[in-house]
Formats: sequence, C-alpha cells, structure tokens
Amino acid sequence: MNSGPGQDPSATSTLLLQSLDIVLVLILTYLVLLFIGERRTLWMVRGLIVLMLASAVSNRLGLVLLSFVLEKLVVGSAVAMAVIFQSEFRRFLEQLGRGELMQLLQPSRRAIPKADSVIDEIVDAVKELSQNRTGALIVLETTGPIDERDFSVQGVKLNAEVSKELLQTIFQTSTLLHDGAIFISGSRIVAAGVILPLSERTASRQLGTRHRAAMGITERVENCLCIVVSEETGSISLAERGSLNRPLTSSKLKELLEARFSTSSEERAVAPGLRSLGRQISDRGKALVSRLLRLPPPGSRDKK
Repeated sequence: MNSGPGQDPSATSTLLLQSLDIVLVLILTYLVLLFIGERRTLWMVRGLIVLMLASAVSNRLGLVLLSFVLEKLVVGSAVAMAVIFQSEFRRFLEQLGRGELMQLLQPSRRAIPKADSVIDEIVDAVKELSQNRTGALIVLETTGPIDERDFSVQGVKLNAEVSKELLQTIFQTSTLLHDGAIFISGSRIVAAGVILPLSERTASRQLGTRHRAAMGITERVENCLCIVVSEETGSISLAERGSLNRPLTSSKLKELLEARFSTSSEERAVAPGLRSLGRQISDRGKALVSRLLRLPPPGSRDKK
C-alpha cells in the first residue's frame, strides 16, 4: 500500500543514475565546447552531438538499421574531427598528462591585434614594402594558437613587439632572414625566417613561391592568415584557407584584417558564455540531486 513511485528505492536509484549519466554527458560536452571555443568549429561539434543523440534515440526505439548507420556516422565523424583538430587534441592530451586540469578550463589569454595599433603597423610596413617591390611573407595567428610544427622550418625566435620599422628591416634583402616568413601572434613577432609548406594545388604562372607558400600554410592551418608582397610586381595578396585574395590595396588589406580580427574577438567571447551556461547546468544539477535524495535545498540550513 505504501509502495509509491517516490518511495521505491530501486526506482529512485535508477532515476538517480540516469540523471547522473545525463549530467556527466552535459559536462563533457561543455568541456569540449569550451576547449575548442571557436564559433566556426562549434557547429561541427553540434552536428556530432546531433548524430549521437539521433543514434541513441534510434537504438532506444529499436530501429536496428538506422541505429547501425548512425553509429558508423558518429565513429567516422569523431575520427574526422580528431584529424581536423589534431593540434588542439595534442595540446589537450599533453595538459591532461601533466595534470594541468585547471588550465584546460582557462581560455587562451593571447593578445589579439587591435585595429589602431598592430594592424596599422603591419599595413604601413606592407605598403612601404609594396612600393619598394620588396618581397614579404607574413603569417598572422587568428582564432587560436598555431602549432609551429606545421611549419617546414620554424625559423629564428624573436619574440619582439610588432613595429613597422622592424618588419621592413627583416625583409630587406641584405638581412639573413629576408628569405622566409614572419610569424606574428597577437602583438608579438614570434619568429622570422620561417619556411612554410608549399601548396600542391596548381596555381597561375604569375604566382611565385611566396604565393604557393601562403596557400600551403593556410590550407594546413585554418586559424591563420598570410600576407604576401610580390617581389616582381609589388602586388599585395591575402591568403586564407588556401585561397588568395589579390591584388589588394593597402586600404583594402587594412579593411580585411580589421574585419577578420573583429570576428576573432567575437569568437573568443564564446568561452565566457559557455562558462555561464556551465554554472547554470551545475546549479540545476545540484538542485536535481538534492530533490532526488530529499535533501534540503542549499542555504535552507542556514535559515534555521
């Protein structure tokens, strides 16, 4: 007579385990989204989550063939994402192996170039180099850290503040570092004399080695841009995701860089929103567990 659903220990235990299972999956999903933290790649993660949910639902409904197909799609998508985000996953596993768990939850604090400072310095230097027909190759980090192992040769470490004068000096033909690329992260010149991988795509005969190198690095690394100044014509090009935008004026280059880094700033703002969502999930999870265990809500003990 007293065996109501709320008083059945086995039913309560099953409900508690299911709730714990859901909470753990949500926490894992939150950590993955926080770790990636890019609006462009968030859609890929959401697509994988939709496939996983569809696979679980079809399996629960007994749709054997559909469940089989969706499971294979989930596995294939997970492998593809592991290849796409190999540098991120490598960093994740390294931090996990070193026990740096708290650092996994911290957003990258790298500085982003500002339109009124670093971008101005870069554009002014590129304009002078173009007028003097001095060849140049500049790699700019955008939404996340670049694994320097993606470069053919990592070059000479500089760790210097970006300035128009320094950029022009490095690319002068009388210097030892002029024949490679400059790698800029945030407001710092990380390295010079960097050798980039060449694109294997067929390109116009008007494009030289610098243009093929710009296409090659942006094909391999999505979160970067590459500025090219042609030594023969002085024309300015901007490479992104393997494609060249050319020819550009210095004002058009500045406009494109400002728009790109403004988008990067918005993408960096995704992580705080995810943390707020994580706190809401945590609070609701605690309230649910307290309700299941029939514990008084937090703070009620202090009022007595």
